[in-house]
Amino acid sequence: MGVALLLGIVVFAGTSGEISVTRAMKEIGEVHHFHPRAILGVLGRAMRSGWMWLGLAPLAGAFFSLLTLLSRENVSFVVPLTALSYVVGALMAKFFLGEEVSHVRWIGVLLVVLGVVLVWVG
Repeated sequence: MGVALLLGIVVFAGTSGEISVTRAMKEIGEVHHFHPRAILGVLGRAMRSGWMWLGLAPLAGAFFSLLTLLSRENVSFVVPLTALSYVVGALMAKFFLGEEVSHVRWIGVLLVVLGVVLVWVG
């Protein structure tokens, strides 16, 4: 697999997994108490959520794609490129989770894109 394809898997699979896990945790609710019984309760509810399981598979795929990418390219190249997940994350948060993304955050996303372009061409 080429660098661009592996990067795409890392970014899109990883971010879609994070969005799915976020959706599961929003359904489950906040963790208010951090004693063992409460944590186990939240963990049990999380494992019964379809969104949690739907999120774990792409996260695993993203992880193994990242390992493959790191075995082929320098970390100083790979890690900055994975910042594209911030772009995909902001888009998915807005359109899938219905979150408000401020103008300032969109400017930050644009700066991330510019940084990735610099790393890619440099």
